[in-house]
Amino acid sequence: MKKKKKKFSMIYVYIGVVIILFGSIFVLGNLEKDNKLYGMPASELNPATRSLLDNPNYQNIILPAEMDNKIDAKEDFFLYAFSSTCKYCLNTTPQIMPIVNDMGVDMPMFNLLEFGEYGMKLNVESTPTLLYYKDGVEVDRLEGGLREEGTTVGHTLDDFKAFFTKHAGADAQ
Repeated sequence: MKKKKKKFSMIYVYIGVVIILFGSIFVLGNLEKDNKLYGMPASELNPATRSLLDNPNYQNIILPAEMDNKIDAKEDFFLYAFSSTCKYCLNTTPQIMPIVNDMGVDMPMFNLLEFGEYGMKLNVESTPTLLYYKDGVEVDRLEGGLREEGTTVGHTLDDFKAFFTKHAGADAQ
């Protein structure tokens, strides 16, 4: 009886191992697929960026080639430079997105954590930074996130709204 019981429990162990192996293969396979936002395997992204892939506030990602094309084509556009590890970005983004959506503004988001070499090209020293381009040339920027309570550093939601309003004629949908 003991031998039969031991054989029976070993079957469960083997089934468990097979399930774990298939689960691991599935998870690793999904990490290697190119994700839609960044056009590269998720495994190549910083873990902080991977954590934002399904976040509805970070779905309008612009890649370097597309941004360069907008500049070369002398387009008018907003650009939100952020970093996936920036606590100010993670606080600011969800609070300004309702303004962006209500105003119908297209605000492409550029992740400097993934494309850090563009920090110097854009002359962005801190994140978040909201930029506005007219005819492919930067004409205005709002550096810093939302003002934390009890401080004078940063901006208010009204500051962000005023920035969008000032330039919305060129980029409002």
